[in-house]
Amino acid sequence: MSQQIFSVDADYKSDINVFETDRDYKADLLVYKVSSDYNADGNNGLWFFTDRDYKAEIEVFFVDRDYKADLIVYFVDREYKAGWRDTSKKCLLDALLEK
Repeated sequence: MSQQIFSVDADYKSDINVFETDRDYKADLLVYKVSSDYNADGNNGLWFFTDRDYKAEIEVFFVDRDYKADLIVYFVDREYKAGWRDTSKKCLLDALLEK
């Protein structure tokens, strides 16, 4: 189970709609972008963005308003800061990773 992510260009193509917030305390998940796919292990906010949709475990669409999102994320600058702030939303990604 890994978080290999592909960003699509339309919401109907996505598995989940994501909003990027400007403050960490507003986020459901604190995300750190890792540099290689093998570092994106588990469901703990370590995301690797792939360049092809067929390589991805999850396809996301970044929406422009928080109320349109299934998940609100904040991108952190250090790996140790990544993780769930609202664990009730964790099941959203768990279900997608198990498909």
